Amino acid sequence: MTKKLKAYEIDPEVKVVVLKGNGKAFCAGGDVVASYIYMVAGHWSHGANTYKKNLILDYVVATYGKPVVALIDGIVMGAGAGLSMHGAFKIVTENTVFAMPETAIGHFVDVGASHFLSRLPGFLGEYLGLTGTTIRGEDMVACGLATHFVLSKDLHLVESALDEVTSSDTDKISKIISKFEHKPNVKQDGVYSRLEIINKCFSRKTVEEILSSLEIEAGNRTDKWVLEAIKSMKAASPISLKISLKSGIRAMLLDKDENPKWEPARLELVSDEMVDQYFSRVDEDDWESLQLPARSSSVVDIMRPKL
Repeated sequence: MTKKLKAYEIDPEVKVVVLKGNGKAFCAGGDVVASYIYMVAGHWSHGANTYKKNLILDYVVATYGKPVVALIDGIVMGAGAGLSMHGAFKIVTENTVFAMPETAIGHFVDVGASHFLSRLPGFLGEYLGLTGTTIRGEDMVACGLATHFVLSKDLHLVESALDEVTSSDTDKISKIISKFEHKPNVKQDGVYSRLEIINKCFSRKTVEEILSSLEIEAGNRTDKWVLEAIKSMKAASPISLKISLKSGIRAMLLDKDENPKWEPARLELVSDEMVDQYFSRVDEDDWESLQLPARSSSVVDIMRPKL
């Protein structure tokens, strides 16, 4: 994909790039199982190379010199979100389901999510990242994760219209997409309606304080989503909740017994030093730090999402 995107970027015949899924989902994420199997067998470089390619692809999309339009019909999670959320246009439908479920498998929220989640209203990004909560396409538009809402049955019309564009002008392309836009039916109990309580709880400085705040809210109200948030966070890897990867992928993706043995097992056992280790340079002779490809500064400035 990276190779083709770079070729399309310099091809004068290409005015816009459309990304869409091959099936019922847009993209449910990367092949974490394969990386896990290689790494536990001692081939840690497989995982490193996979993430290198993944992150470079996301970076190319984020800094692309032409409009990238993601037709997100169905599930979009993890690496799928990294591929689509950095483009200029994110079109969702009534079938779209978004989530960043990494903490549930002993991983951390990656693929540039620290960029697009941090730009959501209030502390919605922290809520989505820590709990892995799924949200629908309607809520994605409401909170700014998506740019347009189009009915699934009309996506082929959008694609046909984009086939006819003769310019890479983002305003013109936005107007074309808007012709097929449908007013989303944002439910009263949707994620956006929870923002007041989300801000109150997820603005806390530590995971422990967030959980404590949620538990206080659970005692004062009967909202199901609060209980689900507590349950999700307590089931997740403690160190993953503190933005790191430690262990647990086997239980969730291979054994499928949904009974992972996290290490450390509790939040209070995860020290700041443990977390800091995941943000430090790797001091090994055969380790190569990620080097993002050189990109035109003018491209970066022009195509950077205006959020």
